[in-house]
Amino acid sequence: MARPAGKMEKNAEQAPAAARRGIQSIEVGFRILDVIRRAGRPLPLKEIADACELTVPNVHYYLVSFQKVGVVQQHADTGHYGLGPYALRLGLAALEQFDVFTTARPIMAEVAAITGHTVFLGVWGNKGPTIVYRVEGARSRPLLELRVGSVLPLLSSALGRNFLAHLPEASTRELLEQEMASAGSDGYGGKSYTQKDVQAIREEVLEHHLSRCRDALLPHFTSLSAPIFDMLGEMKAAITLMGPVGAIDDDLQSDTARLLSEKARSISATAGWVEPQAR
Repeated sequence: MARPAGKMEKNAEQAPAAARRGIQSIEVGFRILDVIRRAGRPLPLKEIADACELTVPNVHYYLVSFQKVGVVQQHADTGHYGLGPYALRLGLAALEQFDVFTTARPIMAEVAAITGHTVFLGVWGNKGPTIVYRVEGARSRPLLELRVGSVLPLLSSALGRNFLAHLPEASTRELLEQEMASAGSDGYGGKSYTQKDVQAIREEVLEHHLSRCRDALLPHFTSLSAPIFDMLGEMKAAITLMGPVGAIDDDLQSDTARLLSEKARSISATAGWVEPQAR
């Protein structure tokens, strides 16, 4: 007797990932598409086949089908194959549907559980770097100054320094000038910054792909912040770890720093970001 369709679908969803069987031809097809994507330019048929370690006729069959649905297009002048208009529409739809908040929440909870300290998600809001979500660790101290909705400074917070380094200067210029002009009266440590200091901050963040701010936003506290990028390589958010000085190893090469960077990269990858190849 046949089982109800609904029950079969439910059982399939609950099956362990290792036991699930996919459709091999689809996996091969996407291997071909990935070769074209990574090339960044239209490719001749033989070059695609060689990169996929498949025969030319086999690859050609896939490309014909992909052309019919618009995922691939063949350029009339060269005969080379590139991504088609439907691939572009897929990418734009994925970009629109990506929700950094939903994606980041379980990852932030994992970081808080591993480190035992406060982790928060920040975005660039109307008034600057803004906390939109926060997770407490087992060893977290109450940080009333860092509530959801709090706007942090550019220069004296790890989150702010991340945006300072990655956003276009035109986006941060007004807030940066305000902070530099009001140094000592902003309630965030009172340190004065020169243009040379600002440039050094930008360079350090870009070099390490991580920002750090110690004993500035809050006395005796330190923080590390890792950027989250979208598929266009633009910074959209950051996850930041904060705790007492001495309780967190805030060295930029520490295991804690690597953990935070890895988790931020995983969120970015979900958004379609591809990490640039090291030169």
